[in-house]
Amino acid sequence: MQRKFARNIEKVSNLKLEFYIFIIYYVKKENKIMIKKGKKAFNLLQKTLITYKKEGLNSVIDKTKKYMKNRKEIKHKNNYKDILFINGCGLEHPRRYRVQHQIEQLEFVGYSCDEVWYENLTLDKLKFYRGFIFYRCPSTPLILSFIETAKVYNKTTFFDIDDLVIDKKYVEKIKYLNEMSKEDYNLYMDGVNRMQETLRHCDYGITTTKTLARELENYISEVYINRNVSSEKMLKISEDVLKEKEKLNAKSKQENKIYLGYMSGSITHNPDFELISPVIKRLLKKYDNVYLSVVGFLDVPENLKEVEHKIVKKDFVNWKKLPKLISELDINLVPLEESVFNEAKSENKWVEAGLVKTVTVASAVGPFKDFIKNGETGYLCTNEKEWEETLENLIQNENLRKKIAEKTFNIVRKENVTAYTGMGLAHFLESKLKENILFVLPSTQISGGVNVVKKHCNILREHGYDVTILSMDIDDSNVHFENNEINVVSINKTLIHAYFKKAVGTLWSTMNFIITYPKIKEKKYLVQGFETDFYKSNKNFRKLANTTYNFFNNVEYLTISKWCQDWLENKYFKKVKFAPNGINTLLFKYKERNFEENKIKILIEGNSEDYYKNVDESFKIVEKLDKNKYEIIYLSYKGDPKDWYRVDKFYNKIPHEKVSKVYREAHILLKTSILESFSYPPLEMMATGGISVVIPNSGNVEYLKNEENCLFFKHGNIDEAVKCIEKIVNNVELREKIIRNGLNTVKEREWRNIENEIIKLYN
Repeated sequence: MQRKFARNIEKVSNLKLEFYIFIIYYVKKENKIMIKKGKKAFNLLQKTLITYKKEGLNSVIDKTKKYMKNRKEIKHKNNYKDILFINGCGLEHPRRYRVQHQIEQLEFVGYSCDEVWYENLTLDKLKFYRGFIFYRCPSTPLILSFIETAKVYNKTTFFDIDDLVIDKKYVEKIKYLNEMSKEDYNLYMDGVNRMQETLRHCDYGITTTKTLARELENYISEVYINRNVSSEKMLKISEDVLKEKEKLNAKSKQENKIYLGYMSGSITHNPDFELISPVIKRLLKKYDNVYLSVVGFLDVPENLKEVEHKIVKKDFVNWKKLPKLISELDINLVPLEESVFNEAKSENKWVEAGLVKTVTVASAVGPFKDFIKNGETGYLCTNEKEWEETLENLIQNENLRKKIAEKTFNIVRKENVTAYTGMGLAHFLESKLKENILFVLPSTQISGGVNVVKKHCNILREHGYDVTILSMDIDDSNVHFENNEINVVSINKTLIHAYFKKAVGTLWSTMNFIITYPKIKEKKYLVQGFETDFYKSNKNFRKLANTTYNFFNNVEYLTISKWCQDWLENKYFKKVKFAPNGINTLLFKYKERNFEENKIKILIEGNSEDYYKNVDESFKIVEKLDKNKYEIIYLSYKGDPKDWYRVDKFYNKIPHEKVSKVYREAHILLKTSILESFSYPPLEMMATGGISVVIPNSGNVEYLKNEENCLFFKHGNIDEAVKCIEKIVNNVELREKIIRNGLNTVKEREWRNIENEIIKLYN
């Protein structure tokens, strides 16, 4: 294993012996990284090599130790999914239908979902889901805060309910409330009112029946009907039960017993059952072989005392045992009073009976009259006479029972089970969820390119997008940028499962995720530079970077620079969309400079470690300047000053919102980059009223003009650069001209003037 590891290192580069001996030691010691997955190991080696080349062996050792420590701490503890169900109902039966079954429906069509009890909900869940479904969830300060914060991030909220327990005007019609104590009554009503409050705060509603939808529309703008269905588990149990039903039927035929069944609680106080109790009494007396089976706690009503010996009492059972109980019935009874509550009930009893080939006779109320085709998939009754005639007909006609049961079974097993019914719900959710967009970044650490992405995130969110940054780094702290907070998840801490309407790579190293992750509708690559040239010749990273511009992907290319658009189109034959970069003048405010100060302050900006930033040349230039006349300020997001640099003041990793203060402190920006996609520092400097002396490159010539809004000098011409600086200091007229024209350039580039172009970039 060690020899293989060493060979892999040698493939990357020829390294010193002590380097890979150290790495091998740590791999062997911890036994947790790199070797198990070759590709991941190789990528890690490449990163290690870069550190070794740039920072030396000691830095490799420190970073390796840190990496190993983080590996111990990191486990993918988070999941980024489509929908989070927030359950507010403590009853298992409703939760099963409205949370577990809907989750199963959505998972069958590719959605990813989770469930959480409403009291365990936390605000950090907001960044890990696209939408939220609150089921029977009473309001709490946290719930209301969660919903309001969701709106800020363009996350969509739904309220789901399967009963009319949302308003006093409905629940007061429930007869058992009259039997409650005043304390229990007030507590119940408080829950009803709080549930309504959550409903009113959500964006959309989901429910089970037309009646419920109609009533809910009094409180919320739009309601989708997703009827209750059986689960795959219920289907499987029912199928197993059916295998045994033939044996049961044979026994029943031999005994010639026929069972009517009523799935209920206590029937003493059940007005629904009282509708048919006289009919049941007459049938039980008329037919010696007819029996009544009641599931639940039973106190036999007075009018049935005479036939009590023909009533089979069974306790409530776990839902997994319910199919067997129903299968033992010949006729399933569903009597219902006409009321708004019963109109709102679902057709569960018909579906569950149909799955075990048991005929249902129901009142022509609510969804039963919508789903049961009378005489074909069951029977509907409106009065005592119809109930009696229907039941007698079925009692006397076994073949009729079997025919109807078989037809019902063939319908419900396809149309009323989770596996076949989730697409409608998913389509509704997808139509209401905000268009989501994922930006994949190497890290969220400050840089010009990262700041561009952050600004695009802010603009997109202000225009209604649900925006998330996926960082390839360990840090998953949310980003604060220009008074906005952007959700960040780390690929090292979070497993991604959700759909994305758009996903954007921002560097060649992020494109593997974009290309390989399957749940992305539109794949995009925001190109901010010719990344091949980020690396010197004969380096493997050059090849890897260049392959992201290949023929073999379906990625749409975006860029913020005209020159990037040109080479992508002309050399790589890509179709490219372009939008310019802008600047926030509220942040980079103008400040008049005094060039008569004792010392002229020159700002040098850039990472000393990146060759293309060419920072060394800047310091070679200032070495030629009078130390008594010029003060040198160095600003770097990454990389420290080299030993020979002349630096009077050093700023490192300054937060973006404080960078403008550094610019306003200086008179002149000296920028010597030889490769830039879009060079921000000169634009930022001119916004604050300063002057830029720069080497022209592809990333700045789009907006810079020599002796109009800046001064140019040739790369490598130190003396020319010195003369440019002195010309600025000594020529007041030129200086004022450059400052004035610079401010005019800035006006054209203000973000608010180009926001629409940014939006078009992603549409």
